[in-house]
Amino acid sequence: MNRDQILRALVLEEPNAGAYAAGWIPTTGALLTSIDPATEQPIASVQQATVGEYEAVVANSMEVFEEWRMVPAPERGGYVRRLANALRDYKDPLGSLVAYEMGKIKAEGDGEVQEMIDVADFAVGLSRQLYGLTMGSERPRHRMYEQWHPLGPVGVITSFNFPTAVWSWNAFIAAVCGDTMIWKPSSSTPLTAVAVTNIVHEVMAGSGFEGVFNLVIGSGATVGDTMINDGRVPLISATGSCGMGEKVGTAVAKRLGRSLLELGGNNAIIVMDDADPDLVTRGALFAAVGTAGQRCTTLRRLIIQRGISDLIAKRLTEAYASVPIGDPLEDGVLMGPLINQAAVDTFAAAVGIAQEQGGDVLYGGNVLDRDGFFVEPTIIKMPADAEILGVETFAPILYLIEFDELAEAIKINNGVTQGLSSAIFTDSLKSAERFLSHEGSDCGIANVNIGTSGAEIGGAFGGEKETGGGRESGSDAWKAYMRRQTVTINWSDDLPLAQGIEFG
Repeated sequence: MNRDQILRALVLEEPNAGAYAAGWIPTTGALLTSIDPATEQPIASVQQATVGEYEAVVANSMEVFEEWRMVPAPERGGYVRRLANALRDYKDPLGSLVAYEMGKIKAEGDGEVQEMIDVADFAVGLSRQLYGLTMGSERPRHRMYEQWHPLGPVGVITSFNFPTAVWSWNAFIAAVCGDTMIWKPSSSTPLTAVAVTNIVHEVMAGSGFEGVFNLVIGSGATVGDTMINDGRVPLISATGSCGMGEKVGTAVAKRLGRSLLELGGNNAIIVMDDADPDLVTRGALFAAVGTAGQRCTTLRRLIIQRGISDLIAKRLTEAYASVPIGDPLEDGVLMGPLINQAAVDTFAAAVGIAQEQGGDVLYGGNVLDRDGFFVEPTIIKMPADAEILGVETFAPILYLIEFDELAEAIKINNGVTQGLSSAIFTDSLKSAERFLSHEGSDCGIANVNIGTSGAEIGGAFGGEKETGGGRESGSDAWKAYMRRQTVTINWSDDLPLAQGIEFG
C-alpha cells in the first residue's frame, strides 16, 4: 500500500474530529498536523478538542459506565473478541499507518497490531477469570470472601512510540473488567488513534455501547492537565517519560486517585565471558536498534565482561554497519527515522556529551544528511562512572561498559534511577540465578539469554523506581482496573465480634 492508500483505508476525512464519545464530536480546538518523520511532509490534520469537548466525552463515559458495568463479564469479552477480529482484518493497513506516522519499520508496525490482537484474545479469556478469594472466617457460621467491581471511566494517556499497542493493554482489559475508557494519545501520532477509533466504531455501532471506548485528542496543557486532575476519572494509566510520570502521579495522588505509570527505561544487558557471541549479537542488535532506539525497553547499556568485550564490540560494529536505514514502509529497511527534529537534536547532544565524558565512538554518531529525521545507530565505549550512563536518551545510542566480576556488573545495572528491563547472557546456571536473585537485577523485567525488548503479553509489564511501578497487560494486571471488596456474611443467629472482643 502506498501512503495515500494507507490513509484512505483508515482515516476518513480531513481535518479529522479530535473527540469521540459514542460517535465523532465536532471539535473546535487548534489544528494539529501529523508529520511523516521519514519525509518531514504533512500527512493529515486533526481538529483538537477543547476542555468543553473533553467534558462531553467524560459525561458520556460516566453515563455508559452505569450500563456497561452490569453487562456480564463474558459478554463484555464477546465485544472485545469482535474487536480482535476486526483488527485481524485491518492488520495490514493499520500496521502500515503505524509505520507511516510513527516511523517504525513495517514489520514492527504489523507486530504492534498483532500485539493488540493478542491482548484482545487474552482479555477474552480473562473475562471468565476475574477471580476473588474465599477466606476462612474466625467466627462460626460466617463466610468471608473478596470480590472485584468495575472502577469507572479510565483515563489512558499513551506515548508516540507504541501508538496503538499500549492503548490496547489498558482498553481491552479494562473493558472486560467493566470500565469505560477515555484515551488521550500522543500529539505526534493522532491519526493512528483516529484510525483505531474508526475500527472500534465499526464494531460497536448499534450495540448501545458505542461509548465504552472514547477518544480526546488535545495538548497536555489543556486536555491532559484537565484529565489528570479530574476526580471523575478514578484511574489514570500514563505511558511516557519519567518527568511526565512525576507530574501525572503527583496530580492524581493529590486528589487521592489511582495512577498506573509506565515510564522511562535505562535498560542494560550483562554479558558474561561464557555467553554465546551469536546470541549476544542478535539479541543486542534488535534491542538497541529496533524502533530506532525509541522503545521504553530499548537496550541502552551493554555491560560486558572484559574477556569477551573486544569480540562482542567487533561483531556489533559489523552488524551495525549492515543495518539498512530508510523509509520504514520499504521492504528490507531495518531502521527508520526518529520521531521529530527535537529527537534528532537530543541524539546529537548526547553523542557530544558522551565524548566529553570519555566516550569512544566505535560506530555511528552522525545525523544523516537527507530528508527525514534519520541518524546513524551508534555504539560508544564508556567508562563505568560516566554521568550520561544514568540518562535515558530516546535514540539508538548503545553504551559499552566493561567489568571484571558479576557483582560489579549487577551494581552497574542497578546504578540508575530507572528500573524497567534487564538481561544477562551466560551459559552459567550460577550466574543466571544470581542475576535473578534478591541480590540481582532490581528491574521489573529480568531475562536470561534474550534481549531487553519484545515482552510477551502474558506477563505483567512494568518496572520499578522511576519507571513508575505500574503493571499492565498480562498476569494479574487486571486488578488495577477494578476495586476490591471484602465481604463477610453472617448466617448464624449470633453476632460474635472479631478478635474475640466482648462488648456489652
